[in-house]
Amino acid sequence: MPDASALEAVMRYHERSKHHFNRFAPGPGGLDWANQPDPFRRYAGAALTRLPILRPGEEPVSPAYESLYVRGAVPGAPLTIRALSRLLEYALALSAWKQAGATRWALRANPSSGNLHPTEGYVLIGGIAELGASPGLFHYAPAEHGLERRADCPPELFARLMRGFPPQAFLVGLSSVYWREAWKYGERAFRYCQHDAGHAIGALRIAAATLGWSALVLQDVADETIEALLGLDRAADFDGAERESAELAMALWPGEAAARPSSSLDGEAVKELKAQRWYGKANRLSPEDPVRWEVIDTVSEASRKP
Repeated sequence: MPDASALEAVMRYHERSKHHFNRFAPGPGGLDWANQPDPFRRYAGAALTRLPILRPGEEPVSPAYESLYVRGAVPGAPLTIRALSRLLEYALALSAWKQAGATRWALRANPSSGNLHPTEGYVLIGGIAELGASPGLFHYAPAEHGLERRADCPPELFARLMRGFPPQAFLVGLSSVYWREAWKYGERAFRYCQHDAGHAIGALRIAAATLGWSALVLQDVADETIEALLGLDRAADFDGAERESAELAMALWPGEAAARPSSSLDGEAVKELKAQRWYGKANRLSPEDPVRWEVIDTVSEASRKP
């Protein structure tokens, strides 16, 4: 059960960050366009592998929409670079560019509050030759539709991390950059980040269904473990850059499982991943320091999963 004081802090935030008939929730009062955060996180020094852009009708062919809701109607596509590309295209990729005057901006497959896209995606995967000889942790770069290698993961360690999951299973992790939402929405930013994480889960589940894949949120993984898994706790890699907060980890695999897989991860194996070789340093998103909203720090800490 959650600590009573932590639960109270979350409820206080919920009440405090509501809009009311006679006032808005506390916010910046205006948009500091000069300090608008970059919508695209990149890791300088991390090798980027661009994913193939698949044309309509190319394998793996997308099934009819209604078949996504019929168990077993879509045969499981094998795990290949093309299938992984399709998954990320339908879940987290750019869907269009728009322009008004000199201003140009992108839309994405996963809906976002204010189109600010605080959600970042990561993939821990092996068995795809195009991504390297060994498994690894990758950050998804939507503007390039590519994967940046953040860490090496020896095959035996990857096997330990995926123990208890079906064959060809891999992990997807999600994090939030609170500042991307706080720049516009102030104290309500934490609410929107949770909202957007839910959108990303839904988009990933629908994208997986188009391939006949299963997707499971790992409910029993602590936030501290997710931070270690995704490298979010590596202070040197975020030196001078806006930090990310862990949201969740998901397991995906082709087809269905004979039995329900584990909803946790081997914590000791995750610690070993921290000791492997890591690549890249996060880019700074805003030219000036983010405006700090202390209540966001408070509710974020209070709602951490132990």
